[in-house]
Amino acid sequence: MRWHDSRQRITAVQDARSGTSYRTLFLSDFHLGMRGVQAEFLLDFLDVHDAETIYLIGDIVDGWRLRRNWYWPQSHNDVVQKLLSKARKGTRIVYIPGNHDEMLREYCGNNFGAVELKKNDIHELADGRRFLIMHGDEFDVVVRHARWLALLGDWAYRVTIAFNVQVNRVRRRLGFQYWSLSAWAKVKVKNAVNYIGEFESALSAEAARHGVDGVICGHIHHPADMTMPSGIHYINTGDWVESCTAVVEHPDGRLEVVRWADRVGAAQKQAAEFIRVVQAA
Repeated sequence: MRWHDSRQRITAVQDARSGTSYRTLFLSDFHLGMRGVQAEFLLDFLDVHDAETIYLIGDIVDGWRLRRNWYWPQSHNDVVQKLLSKARKGTRIVYIPGNHDEMLREYCGNNFGAVELKKNDIHELADGRRFLIMHGDEFDVVVRHARWLALLGDWAYRVTIAFNVQVNRVRRRLGFQYWSLSAWAKVKVKNAVNYIGEFESALSAEAARHGVDGVICGHIHHPADMTMPSGIHYINTGDWVESCTAVVEHPDGRLEVVRWADRVGAAQKQAAEFIRVVQAA
């Protein structure tokens, strides 16, 4: 998203702050290296959010896309540098690779500077609850058993995102907030709804198998926070291509899905209205 007024952007980001220091941040699906990544939103989020631990839950770098066409703008490099800067200042960073950055899975169990690479992890919240942390592609039947179909789906997804970029350019000119076509389709198309439901059930069953209270995952780009019929607490971090969401753990162990684009968009609208009123006075 491009901001027409830098002062308006700064004001919106500052107004969107709800508290900047957390026990843990959970983020996934940046897809750095792919066009359509909302890197500016992500950089703004990282600028105003700190934590003792940051979990990067897969598909941080889009290796599938980079193998076909190298695309790495400065904003994507800025995201990496921002995370490394936090690590140098003492933040623990745990990187759990996904299917798009699967080339890193062979290094799981190793540390690269302040970054720990793990296949998955068990995280204990401040209130004592334990959560399984994993990307989730292991329970995606298409990814596991029909890679050609997964690649075809990835191509269709990129086409949708490219179209969505054009739609949002028009929306910005008309004064509307960011909107995701693919996110809308996920809650409207029956097959997509069924796929999401099956994914949530599979991940919850895996959490139960580990004997934990819940699961925090990514992969399907659909943020969620719900208690399943089994009693397992299912949380999905969403992504930074469509939804611009993350999960935060508050100092007391409470988990919250932060919808950053919505929060900044609302603050930006308020800032624009304030500037309009001042200029009209």
